[in-house]
Amino acid sequence: MTITLVFLAALLAFFLGWILSRTVNVEPWVADGGTLNDRLPEILTTPRVALAIFLAVASSLFALSISAYHMRMEFGHDWLALPSPVLLWVNTAILVLGSLALQWSWNAARRDDAVGLRRWLYVGGGLTGAFVVGQILVWRDLNAGGYYMTANPANAFFYFLTSLHALHLLGGLVAWMRVVKRERDGASPEAMCSGVELCTIYWHYLLVIWFILFALLLTT
Repeated sequence: MTITLVFLAALLAFFLGWILSRTVNVEPWVADGGTLNDRLPEILTTPRVALAIFLAVASSLFALSISAYHMRMEFGHDWLALPSPVLLWVNTAILVLGSLALQWSWNAARRDDAVGLRRWLYVGGGLTGAFVVGQILVWRDLNAGGYYMTANPANAFFYFLTSLHALHLLGGLVAWMRVVKRERDGASPEAMCSGVELCTIYWHYLLVIWFILFALLLTT
């Protein structure tokens, strides 16, 4: 249970850091002479609050899954760890680049740079799609090597955890496509800034989740 508590604490720190970055760093109450309470409706918008709630639920799901992983691993002697395909390292690098691309897209939106926003938004989505395809190739290669999901508990948890993460990314791509549609419809960078911001935060979150899962799968 210790790793689960550490995991939840890390995610809680992430949420607090995000909220503080939207308040302390910007200091809108100083800029216009208002108070923080006056600006809370602008800072804690419905989409931001909804995303925070969703991430809290997702964090609980991943934490419970990791806890179940550890408990099952210690349950008996039928746990046979899988090899670590080289492609997983490649996929990890792709996901890092995808998260960076979304960050650069958000930075461009805040600078009112329509060209940069479009370029990095598309690159981020494309790299994320490549990551998911790469994960499918990993599953295919493992199956071809005889590491079937039903062969032993370690295999089952590997497929479950990586699939759970990939499904969350696919859900993110649905939101990403909505942002892309707004861009193609001619929305200004200022109008798109909030949507790109939420996508970026979600991508960073899933990158952190993947680092945790990848480290777990490599070391157990």
